[in-house]
Amino acid sequence: MYLADYHTHSRVSPDAAFSMADMAAAAVAAGLDEICFTDHFEPVEWGTDRPRQTFDWAALTAEYADVTNRLGGSIGLKLGLELGDAPMDFANTERLMAEAPELDFVIGSEHMLSGRYHWQDLSIVQEDSESDCRAEIADYLEQVLRMAVWGKFNVLGHLTLPLRYMNEKRGFHATFDGFEAEVSDIFRALIQNGCGIEVNTNRGNTPLPDEKWLRLYRSLGGEIVTLGSDAHRLQHIGCAIREGQALLHECGFERFCTFEQRKPVWHAL
Repeated sequence: MYLADYHTHSRVSPDAAFSMADMAAAAVAAGLDEICFTDHFEPVEWGTDRPRQTFDWAALTAEYADVTNRLGGSIGLKLGLELGDAPMDFANTERLMAEAPELDFVIGSEHMLSGRYHWQDLSIVQEDSESDCRAEIADYLEQVLRMAVWGKFNVLGHLTLPLRYMNEKRGFHATFDGFEAEVSDIFRALIQNGCGIEVNTNRGNTPLPDEKWLRLYRSLGGEIVTLGSDAHRLQHIGCAIREGQALLHECGFERFCTFEQRKPVWHAL
């Protein structure tokens, strides 16, 4: 079994605190074969809707150079990025990404609702009812479809992300049931663009997406899948990656991906 965590955040991300070297050491301790660092990048300043003018690419590359020098012989290391909320400003996203260093892997993620909700982050929206949750999921999926059609990334991150906040944080029992057509459109756009999806193991909570949506993706011809813990802390590195592989196998997948220079590298399940 080849074990790789393809969604992790170091101190280059504004919501994490550990060095890449610390994270790689934790990955070795967890028995992983490979780790990809996917720090946050958005076309807006963190926590605002103000367009970002620059990004500190030098900090990212310096951190990666340090971990490579320290631990490059102990574990496979890859440099990636979590590209969030590109639909807010595709042009600015593309301008900033043109200045990025050479990357092995890019996750495309959506963390905000649209301008109808004043670009609120999903983590801070305060719903009053399950009906509000349904409306927000519909809005979110519109944004995700725009990103999927754009397609300038490798895999779509945590498709069912709103459920992390609605259910785990705010006590609702929301689902994506009833949005099969919208999710199918997203999967078809991804497949047409040569993109895949991730199984975000959600730090050991309900996978994002879970079995129903993984089976739908497979039924539509989807094959490119990565696995990532979404770790922001050392104790979550590699969390539930083995269980995620078992889930993929149950859903009809025979292999999963890691990436090198933005190209998939296949591993049997």
